[in-house]
Amino acid sequence: MLRFDDISYSVAGRPLIEHASATIPEGHKVGVVGRNGTGKTTLFRLLRGELVLETGEINLPSRARIGGVAQEVPSNEVSLLNTVLAADTERAALLEEADTATDGTRIAEIQTRLADIDAWSAEGRAASILKGLGFTDEEQQMPCSAFSGGWRMRVALAAVLFSQPDLLLLDEPTNYLDLEGALWLENYLTRYPHTVLIVSHDRGLLNRAVGSILHLEDRKLTLYQGGYDNFAQTRSARLAAAESEAKKQDARRAHLQSYVDRFRYKADKAKQAQARIKALAKMQPISRPQEAALRKFSFPTPEELSPPIVRLENAGVGYDGKAILNRLDLRIDQDDRIALLGRNGEGKSTLSKLLCGKLEALGGTLHRSSNLRIGYFAQHQVEELHLDETPIDHVRRLRPEEPPSKLRARLGGFGIGSEQAETLVKGLSGGQKARLSLMLATIDAPHMLILDEPTNHLDIESREALVEALTAYSGAVVLVSHDMHLLSLVADRLWLVKDGRVAPYEGDLESYRAMLLENAKPAKSEPKAKPEKPKRASRDAILLLRKDVRKCEERVEKLNEMRNKIASRLADPAMYDDAKANDAAQLQKKYSEVMDGLDRAETLWMAALERLEEAENPQ
Repeated sequence: MLRFDDISYSVAGRPLIEHASATIPEGHKVGVVGRNGTGKTTLFRLLRGELVLETGEINLPSRARIGGVAQEVPSNEVSLLNTVLAADTERAALLEEADTATDGTRIAEIQTRLADIDAWSAEGRAASILKGLGFTDEEQQMPCSAFSGGWRMRVALAAVLFSQPDLLLLDEPTNYLDLEGALWLENYLTRYPHTVLIVSHDRGLLNRAVGSILHLEDRKLTLYQGGYDNFAQTRSARLAAAESEAKKQDARRAHLQSYVDRFRYKADKAKQAQARIKALAKMQPISRPQEAALRKFSFPTPEELSPPIVRLENAGVGYDGKAILNRLDLRIDQDDRIALLGRNGEGKSTLSKLLCGKLEALGGTLHRSSNLRIGYFAQHQVEELHLDETPIDHVRRLRPEEPPSKLRARLGGFGIGSEQAETLVKGLSGGQKARLSLMLATIDAPHMLILDEPTNHLDIESREALVEALTAYSGAVVLVSHDMHLLSLVADRLWLVKDGRVAPYEGDLESYRAMLLENAKPAKSEPKAKPEKPKRASRDAILLLRKDVRKCEERVEKLNEMRNKIASRLADPAMYDDAKANDAAQLQKKYSEVMDGLDRAETLWMAALERLEEAENPQ
């Protein structure tokens, strides 16, 4: 059980959390929500002991292990698989000790514990997690240095999931995942055996992967049962009730104050006036919960163009003359809302760059309307903002002839207020930077918007505002996102990018989700292919299995040597003299422990041999 008991914490004198309490039962999956800046990440740092509470305490089960993704894994030459395996420090320590231990009792304890934690299936479990997060079998054997920071964040996530801490803390884990990885994580968390706290703005994840919502608001913690939609409904009802009570109190207060103002200086009414003054003083104000104003997006309206605005015929696209996508026959009209589906690396971003003109077509034809304007937003564009300039500087560069009032109005249309407009970009939050990038991408009233993961730094209110803006927008939208809630509300066409082709996906998002979770192909009328014969395991996998066999064999040999030495001493009649009776009893006990350890080691050896045999000679 996790319990927050009357906790308080301030930053630079400003209270973030104040006398807050909440209790989370063991094994519960809890979504942590609240407006940006309310202290969600601070709460995680308090849990990890990185910050010191001002009041109260946080109670956890004794010796509970806390895990989370703090930063990406280092860029080194260790393979992804071994990086993840190393995260289970107990397993790594036991295996290392098993190679050097000489005491029979300790060897037996080590082998028992290795069996208890299912150490011999660890590589399979680690590989399964990496695969779910988008890494192929070949990539799992590659060094971490071969991958970018975003991919190494996935490895860090895989590592903490593999280590299975008693309290798993995840802060926006889907920000560096694609849709497929986000859906896999969602499914994985529902089966996670311990307590999970997850900060997320992904409504789909908060509806399907958690059973409770911990809301941080007005410096207090409130636990709601159910997913995010249930939380939103319950909280809405509470807000309405609080607002109603506040209005009633306001009316009562106004009535009392009116009487006081009229009669407090009249002798015959003075006592009654004083009584009402006391009543006013005793009246505890009912606070209205601070609602986040829905920060609107306002996309400029483009003029209408004749359809189609983009037409691809037998076109290809790729890099350095090598095609990633081939035989593209696609059409986009101005009223289209298209979501690109497909696993990471299949070519979604490549297609987006072709559509917006950042890549040239390889063969075939690509026709765009002559007056077509395209707005393009991708995650890297947020990183390309000028950190030492203000938002208004960014807009002025594109619109030097406009007065400051017009520039501020443009920023205000994307929820960037007058104060943020004059703040250096490096001082803005991730959400404010994303809003600025979206404003810059749409400043020319584009006829087509291409959005690649636009919600990564946006809170739930901002995501809802983006949905409304895209719904009202009169241009075409091409969308890549891991946020299924956004896709379901915006997209009316689905394109599947797979195996070098792009084709309409005939199912809906739910069927696509089910297909991914079941690791099945879309249903087709084609006859089923004959099942392939089991393939021989890869060379690397066989080498690892052989290494396990050798280790098991060495343990058996070591225990056999110990058994023979003890048996030789026990065979000496002198051991049974009265003077040595105690030594004989101790040797008998040690012999029993070694035999127990030997029995376990032989069982593990036989299991390792069977795994190797199955890998080398599949049936």
